[in-house]
Parts: sequence; structure tokens; C-alpha cells
Amino acid sequence: MIFKVLYQEHAGEVPVRENTHSLYLEASNEREVRRLLKDRGINIEFVQQLDGDHLAYEKQSEDFKVENV
Repeated sequence: MIFKVLYQEHAGEVPVRENTHSLYLEASNEREVRRLLKDRGINIEFVQQLDGDHLAYEKQSEDFKVENV
């Protein structure tokens, strides 16, 4: 499954929409996503599973790139 992760660059940073970044990651569930990213020191705001039409829409974005962790 592909997940979209919305996050802040620093773990102590308060979520502000203008500073929110996103990345795409392949994992079996949300728990695995959080485990894979725990050493990055980021503040994970939201983890969203992408499938069907939503995944197709995200793939159209020039920023769509699934990361290897």
C-alpha cells in the first residue's frame, strides 16, 4: 500500500499549514509507516492510505515520488 505522510521538519515544531511537507511511502500499514520514519526526527501530522482514484490523482502530481526507507 502507498501512504501519504504529512509532517513538520522538526519533532518539536507546531503544525502550521504553510510549513507542512509531504512524502509518499510504501508500507503494509500505518504502524509500519510510523516505525520506518521514527528515526528522522520529524513531527508526523497525518498518515493517509492512498488507493483507487485518490492514488491516481496523487500520481499526477509532479511531487509524487515513493521513497525507499
